[in-house]
Amino acid sequence: MVETANHHHQPPPSRAVPSLPLGAAKGPIFPPNEQLLQLHYCIHSNPSWPQTVLLAFQHYIVMLGTVVMIASILVPRMGGDAGDKVRVIQALLFMSGVNTLLQTLFGTRLPTVMGPSFAYVLSVLLIINDLSGRDFTSEHQRFLHTIRAIQGSLIVSSIINIVLGYFMIWAKFTRLFSPVVIVPVVCVVGLGLFGRGFPELANCVEIGLPMLIFLVIVQQYLKHIHPRTYSILERFGLLLCIGIVWAFAAILTAAGAYNNVREQTKQSCRIDSSSLMSSAPWVKIPYPFQWGAPIFRASHVFGMMGAALVSTAESTGTFFAASRLAGATAPPAYVLSRSIGLQGVSQLLDGVFGAVVGTTASVENVGLLGLTHVGSRRVVQVSTGFMIIFSIFGKFGAFFASIPLPIFAAIYCVLYGIVAATGITFIQFANKNSMRNIYVLGLSLFLAISIPQYFVMNTDAAGHGPVKADGGWFNDILNTIFSSPPAVAMIVATLLDNTLDAKHSAEDRGLPWWVPFQTRMGESRNQEFYSFPRKLHELVPSRFL
Repeated sequence: MVETANHHHQPPPSRAVPSLPLGAAKGPIFPPNEQLLQLHYCIHSNPSWPQTVLLAFQHYIVMLGTVVMIASILVPRMGGDAGDKVRVIQALLFMSGVNTLLQTLFGTRLPTVMGPSFAYVLSVLLIINDLSGRDFTSEHQRFLHTIRAIQGSLIVSSIINIVLGYFMIWAKFTRLFSPVVIVPVVCVVGLGLFGRGFPELANCVEIGLPMLIFLVIVQQYLKHIHPRTYSILERFGLLLCIGIVWAFAAILTAAGAYNNVREQTKQSCRIDSSSLMSSAPWVKIPYPFQWGAPIFRASHVFGMMGAALVSTAESTGTFFAASRLAGATAPPAYVLSRSIGLQGVSQLLDGVFGAVVGTTASVENVGLLGLTHVGSRRVVQVSTGFMIIFSIFGKFGAFFASIPLPIFAAIYCVLYGIVAATGITFIQFANKNSMRNIYVLGLSLFLAISIPQYFVMNTDAAGHGPVKADGGWFNDILNTIFSSPPAVAMIVATLLDNTLDAKHSAEDRGLPWWVPFQTRMGESRNQEFYSFPRKLHELVPSRFL
């Protein structure tokens, strides 16, 4: 049968799907919730002091894995020995404590740990490779020269985040966001770190896999066996599992299970493979320019600038996940801008103290907020005490740093997944049934995983990526940016969401809900969650409050 022109755009009657009234729907319908209802403690509420201290120590243990991973990757390639590795770990821990305290007081004021960023590893590898061909009297001299060059690059490139933040450029950019943009950005903040999950766990399956299984069983299933065990295992089950599996790893090491295995297995499984305890000093206070005067080279700075931009994108996505898991509203644009500006100041301090890499919001610690259902700001602020204290008393810090990395990898499998799933919850504020939104989400999510994977696969051991134009600085910036899933997701999603039928899809994009949270006076709770204490109001310009 031939359809007439008047019926050309109408679906055939037999294919029409009748819409059911709400009363006819089966099962409960869950309305959008601006705050998660299952949180026990939100950003302003605090557990008892004994619980606060234990939860804070748990945050310290979780972020320690990233510190040890970065030091283990970079220090040997720089020519450093076990003693140099310990001092780098101490500097990273010390600056993580300082930067976290600054961010929770003057930045977003969200309960986010500011730790070392993997985004800088590629730029640091380029510096290492550039200096490897030079003649040095010893490997230790090569290490000192390399770390001083890294310091200079961190100090100069920090101006990027300082300008983006304190000149409110990042605020203007983030006002282009909508819930449709935030979903892929936050999702890949977690999913983009899959390489630090099961692949790292598989380096020692007999330790990593039991840790993953025990954590799921103890923290999710065993807590239901008795009302008294519920809150204990939910909040502190992670520490219990670490203690059990760490003791199991010690037994295997003492029994000689890893005496006749390949070197990589020894490094992953043995608890004494890193020589941290014997190399660590009892007391060592990190101080400015402890490695010597910084070395400034323009070719090194440009690659580090790309890493600074990547850390900005990663931190922004992590802040949105933290706001959700801490019971706060979505962070306003001006709050994000001042936090990125402060992150630039933190990177400057990282360079001054020789922390090897810049700082970013720790994804794993945000996942820990969701795992424990405790989003208290005080807990994270107390955790900075552990970071600073154990960075000074080296033997104690080295003891906990000897936890095998597969144990941390098993933990990250859970924590990164929680952050990724938190990103999905933002779609409740937009139209989930809009084909336009489905297109934007699908393309941005896929490209955010696929493009960085291409760049990682085509990056050699020296840090050179697939972009090979005439300008080396241009190559370094692009290779760094497009190796980051959150950066790619933010670029693609923002571009698509603001150009693809944007004017006629304001409600589908969730803007009626979103816009009030992005202005200072649009939502009264903005002041409640993100404003400074009254004593600081007179010291800070009003546009940042």
